[in-house]
Amino acid sequence: MSDSTPPEAAPPRWAAPSLIALIFLNQLGFGIVVPLLPFYAKSFNAPAWLVALIFSAFSIGTFFGEPFWGRLSDKYGRKPLLISTICGNCLCYFALAFAPSAAAAFFIRLLGGLSSGNGSVVQGYLADVTPPEKRTRVMSWMSASWNVGLIVGPTLGGIFAKPSLGPIGFQLPLFAASGLFATSAVCIALFIRESRQRDQTNTHRPNRWAAFGEAVRNPIIGRLFLLTFMVGFAFTGIESIFGLWTQAKFGWGPRDVGVAFAFVGVASAITQMTLTGPLSERFGQGTMLAIGMAITMVCIGLQPLSPGGAYTIALMTASAIGQSVAWPNVSAMISQTAESHRQGQILGLNNAMGAAARVGGPFCAGLSFSGLTIDGPYIQGALVVAPAIWLALSAGRRVTETRAHAEAVAAE
Repeated sequence: MSDSTPPEAAPPRWAAPSLIALIFLNQLGFGIVVPLLPFYAKSFNAPAWLVALIFSAFSIGTFFGEPFWGRLSDKYGRKPLLISTICGNCLCYFALAFAPSAAAAFFIRLLGGLSSGNGSVVQGYLADVTPPEKRTRVMSWMSASWNVGLIVGPTLGGIFAKPSLGPIGFQLPLFAASGLFATSAVCIALFIRESRQRDQTNTHRPNRWAAFGEAVRNPIIGRLFLLTFMVGFAFTGIESIFGLWTQAKFGWGPRDVGVAFAFVGVASAITQMTLTGPLSERFGQGTMLAIGMAITMVCIGLQPLSPGGAYTIALMTASAIGQSVAWPNVSAMISQTAESHRQGQILGLNNAMGAAARVGGPFCAGLSFSGLTIDGPYIQGALVVAPAIWLALSAGRRVTETRAHAEAVAAE
């Protein structure tokens, strides 16, 4: 179990906030581009299935990138992997500005997703420099920085984009995104100190599949992996279909959907910056994880009964608050449970589960929306999230028992 960073490798107190601030630049660049992708793809006269594939390409790349970069960062250090992956993102966004076709854009997005699969490296760094009891707080700050980037980024992207010019009209926002990634990489190289010494030992690190097998057999990590997939599957499916659902049910347009997502982003960021950490420190990570799942399940289940307008936005926002209270606890609990020399790899595998959910969730939500009922994604989502409440409580109880056992052994 990893409880602390070795004293000789411990960076200064401002290490975590500094890295979070720089990672915000990455998410700002990401936020600039993502809302523009459908229009970018359409500028190549791409069919709908190819537009969806360009979206999925990023998550597919992330699925393979997360465990790979996390494993390398365990051995070679967090800083070089952060710099190299962020530079990879910088180059991919720059290349996307000159993509000659939708097919080329797909492969560039695939490579971009592979490079963007460095969340495990960021989480590993924050775990290295943060005491176990404060990790949920720090992980929530990281999530908040991502949410703020996704709030501000789309506004900038909308200002910079000129869809009437065709593919070339999207070059300016892509250049801006590339520049933000480049700035982040330079600042990390200059100002961020490595959080762990390079591992010169022959400590065994199993490959992805062997490590995954070991992780799912762990009574804590296995439950958290399953929870990550189930809740991600439900929530991303609902997000992907929300615009079509509100259009079919209430006649909403893009502006109404944009307003709803703005409320969600602001509520999530405020919750993560002010409530998530203190609540978890007071009531326990497992308890708050379960409460967050329960809030999410209730809000998802009630959404088909909503008459629209403020009720729909309120339920969606409350669901996002439940997610915000819950999610940082997952990475914090995994970092406390995984062996110190494998934190990056295990966190990467958990992030890969989330990436798989982002591929499967929207697909299944689309099937239930078009093949069963327009409320199908919400019914499906509530049913999938319900078991996650038990998983959260069970994992939290196991963490408490493991910690108590370790303290008893240390006392002897």
